[in-house]
Amino acid sequence: MGKTIGFVGAGNMGKAMMGGIVKAGIAAPQEIVVYDVYLPSLDAVQTELGVTTASNEKEVMEKADIVILAVKPNMVADVLNTIKGEVSEDKLIVSIAAGVTLERLSANVPEKTKIVRVMPNTPALVGEGMSALSCNSYVTKADQEELLKIFNSFGEAEIVSDYLMDVVTGLSGSGPAFVYMFIEALADGAVAEGMSRANAYKFAAQTVLGSAKVVLETGKHPGELKDMVSSPGGTTIAGVKSLENDRFRAAVMNAVVAATEKSRAL
Repeated sequence: MGKTIGFVGAGNMGKAMMGGIVKAGIAAPQEIVVYDVYLPSLDAVQTELGVTTASNEKEVMEKADIVILAVKPNMVADVLNTIKGEVSEDKLIVSIAAGVTLERLSANVPEKTKIVRVMPNTPALVGEGMSALSCNSYVTKADQEELLKIFNSFGEAEIVSDYLMDVVTGLSGSGPAFVYMFIEALADGAVAEGMSRANAYKFAAQTVLGSAKVVLETGKHPGELKDMVSSPGGTTIAGVKSLENDRFRAAVMNAVVAATEKSRAL
């Protein structure tokens, strides 16, 4: 890509992103400039990935063309106030903080600053993340293409409108926790019927992984795929009926709505 990428924050998500960028060849390790107030995290990414470390946030802003703020939501305003003197119109500022809107981000930097709000999720840790990107009006199509390359390097990424970011937070941001609960529940059912705990988790997790891959690779509607497994009078339709009796789909929908509403309230 030929541009230097900066990170303020070197926690799990920041580290996963850096690893994906390096593995995909989007930037060489020395072209990634990183600062974290917690020095052990900074030392860890430097040792493991060979990135360039910075002594403060301003140094990252000075050296990088694209600066990714991988910090907690309550830290974003302070970081932006610290670096705003080094911000220029040719640089991109990317925030991955949940609940921090483009409007709030823009309030802390000079006018005409290119700002992107991103909601990644934790499966980025294994290269299977889902990221949504929302850009302000100063971000060009070329900028968007560069950013999609970055976020596609550790999963999949899509450009969405800013008003949808809370929904993204409730779906793909919080969704992994719901899926982990589902995997645990599947395994608990198998354990109740005599399977070992280790095998139950493996069978459950692989079943979820494989099923998700079928949805993505076939493009078929999930309902159609469910019907393909549900033989008349068979075991699967008996289980489906049980889930419907217990309002499974309504419970999952309510969880996404609750997480979305919480994101709006942040």
